[in-house]
Amino acid sequence: MVDHRDQGQANLTLLAVLLGLIVTGVWVWKRLSVETQDYIVDQAVPMATIRLVALGLLFISLRSLHRRRKKSRERARLLSLFERETVQDKRLDLAFTLLEVNAYRVDGLQSAVPALKQLFITTLQRALGDEQHRIRGMAASHLGSLQDLSVVPLLVKALEDDHAYVRSCAALGLGRLRATDTRERLKVVMEQDWDQTVRSRAREALERMRE
Repeated sequence: MVDHRDQGQANLTLLAVLLGLIVTGVWVWKRLSVETQDYIVDQAVPMATIRLVALGLLFISLRSLHRRRKKSRERARLLSLFERETVQDKRLDLAFTLLEVNAYRVDGLQSAVPALKQLFITTLQRALGDEQHRIRGMAASHLGSLQDLSVVPLLVKALEDDHAYVRSCAALGLGRLRATDTRERLKVVMEQDWDQTVRSRAREALERMRE
């Protein structure tokens, strides 16, 4: 456990160092010639600022590229595992993870979309009972990520599920699909469902459709 006295002492030491640097900087600045001061203000500082900005932008670009490559490798790895997996439960877990890693987009997953769609539909229809409501809900929300409007009727039906979690995920899925034909149904859910989370998800779905 961190000792608050040690932490306070460290903060005081850091403050003292900063004050010392400021005082030293002022002392050095006052002893520079006017020509040197003008050169620093007019040329050295702007040049240093430009270089720092350029380095910052380069760092951000390289970091973004590294993240994209890392994400692409992880997506390829999960996609390969998903295509080889034969056990239904493990295949479903991989499907959920695959879309989550891919930020709920189908970019780069087009070859697996038919299999993902069938897996989520089967799960939504067959994972019955309260004990499996989270699996049904995840299947509903992930179906919306596939951008396939043929699943809209199934998601609309899921809005009537006995469990609020499933209904909220179905609304989320419809929002991801931007299924504008379901606006009226979502308005009813937003106004009449007894669960606050379901109402909120229905409202968010409608807002997505206005974007």
